[in-house]
Amino acid sequence: MEKIVINGGRRLTGEVAISGAKNAAVAIVAATILCDEPCIVENVPEISDIAICLRIFKAMGADIQVINKNTIRFDTRNIRKPSVPYELARTMRASSYFLGTLLGRFHEAFVPLPGGCDLGDRPIDQHLKAFSALGAKDDIVNGCVHVKADELIGSQIYFDFNTVGGTMNAIFAAVKAQGLTIIENAAKEPHIVDLANFLNAMGADIRGAGTDVIKVRGVEYLKGTTYAVIPDQIEAGTYMVAAAASRGDVLIKNVIPKHLESITAKLRAMGISVQEFDDSVRVSVGDGPFIRTNIKTMPHPGFPTDMQPQFSTLLTLAEGTSTVIDDIFDNRFRYASELRRMSADIQVKGTVATIQGVKRLTGAPVKATDLRAGAAMVIAGLAAEGTTEISDIYHIERGYEGIVDKLSALGADIKLVYTPSNDELAVSV
Repeated sequence: MEKIVINGGRRLTGEVAISGAKNAAVAIVAATILCDEPCIVENVPEISDIAICLRIFKAMGADIQVINKNTIRFDTRNIRKPSVPYELARTMRASSYFLGTLLGRFHEAFVPLPGGCDLGDRPIDQHLKAFSALGAKDDIVNGCVHVKADELIGSQIYFDFNTVGGTMNAIFAAVKAQGLTIIENAAKEPHIVDLANFLNAMGADIRGAGTDVIKVRGVEYLKGTTYAVIPDQIEAGTYMVAAAASRGDVLIKNVIPKHLESITAKLRAMGISVQEFDDSVRVSVGDGPFIRTNIKTMPHPGFPTDMQPQFSTLLTLAEGTSTVIDDIFDNRFRYASELRRMSADIQVKGTVATIQGVKRLTGAPVKATDLRAGAAMVIAGLAAEGTTEISDIYHIERGYEGIVDKLSALGADIKLVYTPSNDELAVSV
C-alpha cells in the first residue's frame, strides 16, 4: 500500500506546468469510438482514469499506440461489439460516456453502471432521457445499462438540471444521428467546449458549446485528426491554492486564465495576489493574514464543486468564520472529519460547512476519501506543522499527474512511501 508522506511548513516557490484536463480527456478518448479513421490525441494526462480507458479500448479490440506518455494514437475501427468489460467500467465514473459513443456508432450499447468517487447518488436518468429523445430504448440487466435504437433521429432535448455527463452523452449520440438535435439547458463547462471542438475537427457539426443551447446536426462520417486536450482547470486551481496555503510564490504555467476566474476571484478576496498572463498565473502571499470569505459552488462559470475541498482547506487558515455551501454532490464534505484530525475547526450540517479559522494545522494520519478530498489533504499537509501521512492515494492518482514530483520541484518535502498492508503482513508471517 502506498502513502503520501509530507513534512509540512515549507514555502512553495518556482514554476509548475499543468497537465491536460482529466474531465476533457476522458470524454475525448471515449469520442474516438465515433471516428471512422485513426486519430491522435495530444496532452493526455498520465493518470489512472486514462489508463483504465486504454485497457477498456484494448479489451474491446481497438488498436492503441502510445506515442509518448501524453500522446496516443487511437484506431477504433476494429471494435465490433458495443459492450464494455464489467470490472473495468466499474472503477470509473466516465465509463458512462461509452453509452453515448457506442450508441452513436452501433445504435446499441451495453455498459456497466459507472463507478468512481463515492460522492453520493449520481443517477444517469438525464443521460437516458437524452437517448430516449433520439429514439433509443433502455433497460438495466445484471448491473449493466443496455440502450438500443433502430435508428437515431435528431430531436429536442431539455435537461431538468445542469449535467455535464448528460450533455456530453447527448452530443455523442446526436453527432451521427439523422437531422438536427437541439440540447437545451446544456452544461457550459470548458471540457464541453473542448469535446465539441475535437468532434468538429473530425467533421462534426456542433454549434453553441459553452452556452445553454447546443445544436448538433448529424453527419455520416468523421475523419481522423490530431488534437490537443486543454489544460486542466482543476489541477491549476489546486496548485494555486497549494501555493497560497504554503504562503508561497508559484508561477502556474500552461493554463487558460479565463477558466480560472472564479478561483482567482476568491483568492483575491482572501487577500492573496494573483497575477494573470497569457497562458500562466502567478500566486504569491505576503505577510498579512488570510481574509475569511464565503463560497457557494455552482455550475460553470460559477465556483466549481471540484475545487471546494481544496479551497475549504485554505479557509481553515483564514481569520474569522467562513461558510461553504455545496449541494451538487451529497458526500462532498466527507473530507471534513479528516481535516479535524489536523486541528481544523470545520462543522458540517447537510450541504453547509462552517469553518472557523485556526492559527495552524498539525500533521496527522489521514485518508483521501475521494479525488478532490485527496488533493485537499495534500494541501493541508503542505501547510501543517509536522508530518502528514495520506492513505488511499489511488483516488488522487485518478486525476493528478505526477503530483509528488511536481510539488517536490516546488520545494515541498513530500514523498511516496510503500508500507505492507495487513493482508500482506499476514501472508509473510
